[in-house]
Amino acid sequence: MISKAIYRALHNAKQKKWGKTFWAFDIHETIVKPNWSTEKISTEFYPFAKEALQLISQRTDVTSILYTCTHPKELEKYLIFFRQNGIHFDYVNENPEVVSKNYGYFEKKPYFNVLFEDKAGFDAENDWKEVLKIINKNQEICSV
Repeated sequence: MISKAIYRALHNAKQKKWGKTFWAFDIHETIVKPNWSTEKISTEFYPFAKEALQLISQRTDVTSILYTCTHPKELEKYLIFFRQNGIHFDYVNENPEVVSKNYGYFEKKPYFNVLFEDKAGFDAENDWKEVLKIINKNQEICSV
């Protein structure tokens, strides 16, 4: 499922000569397995999630957006945890690179091309392996 969204985003970027695409990532049940603790953040990655996100973080043609409802006190801990694991997000719950115009209003919903979200059908147990294959195959938009 996620592979179709990624291929469509990369294809559109190539066709429209965009320099990048925007990918939004939820945390719980998407990147890390939830622990349902209010004291300690979840730190167990789903299989292939860490490796895929490390590669995505290195791409200049992908802007990564952390798209989460995580409480602010936990959010900073997650950002530190991700950085310690070689994972970088350009923005949190926003995309200032795409502003509202006639075709869309992005003041309350940030623009993205691909959404990694368990509630939107992303299967963290299985989909990260496919994402990793796609990222390894498509080193940059021009290669699609």
